[in-house]
Amino acid sequence: MGINKVILIGNVGKDPEVRHLDSGIAVTTFPLATSETYKNKEGQKVTNTEWHNVVLWRGLAEIAEKYVKKGNPLYIEGKIRTRSWDDKDGNKRYTTEIVTDIMQMLGSKQSNEDSAATASESTTAVDIENIPAGEDDLPF
Repeated sequence: MGINKVILIGNVGKDPEVRHLDSGIAVTTFPLATSETYKNKEGQKVTNTEWHNVVLWRGLAEIAEKYVKKGNPLYIEGKIRTRSWDDKDGNKRYTTEIVTDIMQMLGSKQSNEDSAATASESTTAVDIENIPAGEDDLPF
């Protein structure tokens, strides 16, 4: 038994990319940056930024397509998933993603005016148990 739970607060690195599987299911991906700042031994401010590959499915993917834009601050909850595939040269490739089941847009109402997202629209849970797991179903 184990727990695979991720909570992130960060900024969207680029506008979401949306794809639709042959079955019509929407999948949205985008990078999310989380940063921490501290002072080093010399007293200089140092900022470390970590980039996370965020994946959203179905209804949550469609909400992100409409409302999420580069630079938006987001709260994300989900799980870490690492998957592998063979590239066109036969090399094994890996990627680690945050499969998101809860997303909350953050920031002032004024900064979100363009998105027109309300609190009830911007918080959506997705049933991640029914996500297709086969490589043929993945759009990337």
